[in-house]
Amino acid sequence: MSTAVNPTRAATASPPSPSRVLGLFTPEGAVMAGVLLGAFVGLFFRWFKIQNLISSTQMEDWGHAYFIPLISGYMVWKHRAEIAAIPARVFWPGLAPFLLGIMCYFWGVVGVKNHMFQGFSIILTVMGLSLLMLGPAMARYLFLPIAFLVFSVTVSERIMIELTFPLQLAASQGGYFVLSLVGAVAGFSVDVKGNLLEIIDSAGVAHPLNIAAACSGMRMVVAFFALAGATALLGTKLWWQRVALMLLAAPVALIINTVRVSVLGLLSLWDSNLASGEAHTAIGTFLLVPGLMLFMAVIWALNKIIKPEGAA
Repeated sequence: MSTAVNPTRAATASPPSPSRVLGLFTPEGAVMAGVLLGAFVGLFFRWFKIQNLISSTQMEDWGHAYFIPLISGYMVWKHRAEIAAIPARVFWPGLAPFLLGIMCYFWGVVGVKNHMFQGFSIILTVMGLSLLMLGPAMARYLFLPIAFLVFSVTVSERIMIELTFPLQLAASQGGYFVLSLVGAVAGFSVDVKGNLLEIIDSAGVAHPLNIAAACSGMRMVVAFFALAGATALLGTKLWWQRVALMLLAAPVALIINTVRVSVLGLLSLWDSNLASGEAHTAIGTFLLVPGLMLFMAVIWALNKIIKPEGAA
């Protein structure tokens, strides 16, 4: 006589699925990811070493590069349930961008010798590797976190000069306007010549403030774009909201650095040492906080204007 099998009981008796590391990796996948990470760091160790040297010695300009991979990792972890539900598969067309990224990197080492070009080549390699090893279905969740890594790459000096010099001039004019208003009440005058502000106190003593040095924080415009990108990707769902936040990155950087110039100008009246050195760096870093608050205020306003009803 045959014995009937209860389907519910059979399903209950089946072995449970293996637990996932960080909610993403199976034990085998975690080992493979560790091996690939080790090989990846070994292959591009030279670039990571130089980037660490730049970020550690120029914290005000490029110190944010340390946080970019953490934010990208959080973006991936945030979608861990969707990613874990997609079976990984080899997608051979991904071999093309993977190999292209490696070739471009070595060309950037022995050919053009450009650190920025090398960094972008590494990101292309990561994109190709994820597409090759995981397939396009999973790569769609990884595209934005990987693309966000561009903010961890130090931009070439020549490009930064071209980008920041007009912003320095604009910040000097903004600082001149603010300090002139304050000076009318506090009893000092201000003169501006290009990117040089001169504050004359009530005793007639001039206190020059070089905007090229005091507003070197305009180089933090990359950090403001990274901050805008992180806020857009983590705090909004609709594409037009994200575009709006990215378009506001440069104006916010200009506003914050106008405030910075004004603060440094006032401090120079009290103690000229406060407009340079560690105090100068601390003030520039602290002003990232009101920048973040401005982006959050924009998100609040955008959500009040049009409430998001669907996913991006």
